[in-house]
Amino acid sequence: MLRRTSSGFGQAESAGTSGGIDQRVYKLEEETEDDWWEVEALYDLCFAPGRTALSSYRLRDGVPTVAPLCLTLRDDTGALAAVIRYWPALIGEHDVLLLGPIAVHPTHQGEGLGALLINESLAEARRLGWERVMLVGDAPYYGRFGFRKLEGVEMPPPTNPDRVLGLELKAGAWKGVTGMVTKAT
Repeated sequence: MLRRTSSGFGQAESAGTSGGIDQRVYKLEEETEDDWWEVEALYDLCFAPGRTALSSYRLRDGVPTVAPLCLTLRDDTGALAAVIRYWPALIGEHDVLLLGPIAVHPTHQGEGLGALLINESLAEARRLGWERVMLVGDAPYYGRFGFRKLEGVEMPPPTNPDRVLGLELKAGAWKGVTGMVTKAT
């Protein structure tokens, strides 16, 4: 179980349940330029070697991230435990946030850190005025955050259309939004 211990970005505490309470404190911060290589190394560790060949990477190539939503989570030793990034994209003339990638270090998986990053970043995206978020991922996992299969939204091939998921941060934000997802300009 995770709970916030301060307002805004700061520290989160994880309470484990095996054999008593394991208190771990994590530091949640916006990703900086100095974090870049370490974040990339975590993505390399968690994903297949061909990850950059995926269609979502073509939408990210040469496009700056949405920096306030790109977060790092470090454990009490300062080691990178989990990360999340967001990128702007377009569907026709509609702005959309492209969530991902998100990664949790294998030694921290199962602690709820991915959920913490998703919830914190989506709350910040709402606060910043974003209306809609999409990703390519597993519906059973992301469904618990409110993501649903998007009808009429096409990612560049090859992408399984059943894995194209969206979430409204503002009621009705996906209504009438259809077409090919393209790079933000």
